[in-house]
Amino acid sequence: MILASANTDLNSYCVDLGRRARAAERALRLVSGAQKNDWLLRCARRLETQPDEILRANARDVEGARGQGLTEALIDRLRLTPERLRGASAALREIASMPDPLGRVLDSSVRPNGLQVHKVSVPLGVLFFIYESRPNVTLDAAALSVKSGNALILRGGKEALHSNVALHRILQEELLAVGLPGDAVQMVNIPERAVVSGLLAMPEFIDLVIPRGGEGLIRRVEEEARMQVLKHYRGNCHVYVDASADLEMAGRILLNAKCQRPGVCNAAESLLVHQEVAATFLPTVGALLQAKGVELRGCPRTRQYLPGIAEASEEDYAAEYLALILSVKVVDSLDEAIRHIETYGSKHTEAIVTRELEAARRFTALVDSAAVIVNASTRFNDGGELGLGAEIGISTDKFHARGPCGLLELTCYKYVVHGDGQVRT
Repeated sequence: MILASANTDLNSYCVDLGRRARAAERALRLVSGAQKNDWLLRCARRLETQPDEILRANARDVEGARGQGLTEALIDRLRLTPERLRGASAALREIASMPDPLGRVLDSSVRPNGLQVHKVSVPLGVLFFIYESRPNVTLDAAALSVKSGNALILRGGKEALHSNVALHRILQEELLAVGLPGDAVQMVNIPERAVVSGLLAMPEFIDLVIPRGGEGLIRRVEEEARMQVLKHYRGNCHVYVDASADLEMAGRILLNAKCQRPGVCNAAESLLVHQEVAATFLPTVGALLQAKGVELRGCPRTRQYLPGIAEASEEDYAAEYLALILSVKVVDSLDEAIRHIETYGSKHTEAIVTRELEAARRFTALVDSAAVIVNASTRFNDGGELGLGAEIGISTDKFHARGPCGLLELTCYKYVVHGDGQVRT
């Protein structure tokens, strides 16, 4: 980590970070996959054998968050536990076991004049990752970036500072231990927001910025960035219960999607129920949700089946609550559910519960979202759950990546052409 004093010139600080990252990225181009995997495995062992320092640092952050009045859902995003560290270690090991994403020949041909044309995967370059609350993301981002040959500049939220410092120390120590450039993973360690603005204005050093946090942060980054941005604004995820749904299954899926971790972007925020099953499904699932502490806000028809709940507004249908609140609407048809999602959704994750193949086919074809899920929880739109090892973020854009972004999404390609003296006529 570059240490900064109170008198640090912010522009010089940003330039220094950028230059170091660019130099590290160049050095990584010649690093073997074995070295990177060795680094990942050493970091995993440190998490397993030396968790105490990390947990003590995290406890300081959690205590500070309570003092700042953060909600329990946001504190849960911040909290590290021995179990979560073991999960992070397992993710590092999984990434180490995955094929090297670099040097893959994506396409190859021989031209009539004898030129051999190869399309080969290469790193993106230098990544600037801005994120809030979740310190385990520090590990995911670093692991994916270095394994894919990219240098990384981290800017975590102040609420997770102590945790991130402890994790970054391990990452950097183990980089040096295996002969990799220590500047392959750097961390911004001064709180001034101007540092972010300064780095966003330096496309000569940074190739891609990835903001991961609240909508306000992401919109500010997109407005200021002079390089490409990989992002999603909101996670307004829906569960639609079709007329043919197995209602017991639908209840299990909904409770998991809403309640397992309500403060994350792939948690369900909206429930749509076909009118043919609303009278049976809503009273039962409503009681289960309310027993879990979920506040329900519904349309007039929903409130007939769940008297006493609040009326849902237009703002409710569009909201990413990140809390134990759920909007509910009864719809007349599958197509009405799809129209509702088109109007209020965020193109993040949408789920249907149905026993009809044609309903599933129509939903998956017409819903324009980074992930469309049939008969399972929205919580599965996650890099680890989908076999990517981990993710550096979920993109709702279509260029250059969409959905959970793992190793392959942190690469691009170049053409490597071999000849034996050909000239163009």
